[in-house]
Amino acid sequence: MKKQILDACCGSRMFHFDKSNPLVLFMDCRTEDTTLCDGRKLVVKPDVIGDFRKMPFERERFNMVIFDPPHLKVGGDNAWMVKKYGRLEKNTWKQDIKKGFSECWRVLSKGGTMIFKWNETQIKMKEITPLFPESPVVGHRTTNNLKTHWTTFYKQI
Repeated sequence: MKKQILDACCGSRMFHFDKSNPLVLFMDCRTEDTTLCDGRKLVVKPDVIGDFRKMPFERERFNMVIFDPPHLKVGGDNAWMVKKYGRLEKNTWKQDIKKGFSECWRVLSKGGTMIFKWNETQIKMKEITPLFPESPVVGHRTTNNLKTHWTTFYKQI
């Protein structure tokens, strides 16, 4: 069966209800198998090792793309948040996120949906919105501190 959904930065698949969903192709630029400081096990094991800035997929390959890139630009190599979420390059994060959006849009089929998740811990959402490939259809802020944003895009036919 052809996988119809791409999670371009899957990490440990934290928000997936089915972490081995046969419809989803899980991609990340890294693997990880460690124990966090609070004793929880962290496993990052993507189906495909790849860079969200230059994906190894043909144009319009997926019906849905999930883009949840690292949201940190500062953090030590052994910091638990960096291990869990990854880290952007401090000097190129803006260009990297823009390339990521461009690549997600390229591999998204016409009539497809892209879901973008962002946390404002170090970079505000207002710095990200100018990088969007199109205007989003809907969005939502979550958590008590309103730092996590979910945004949904639709690629017109």
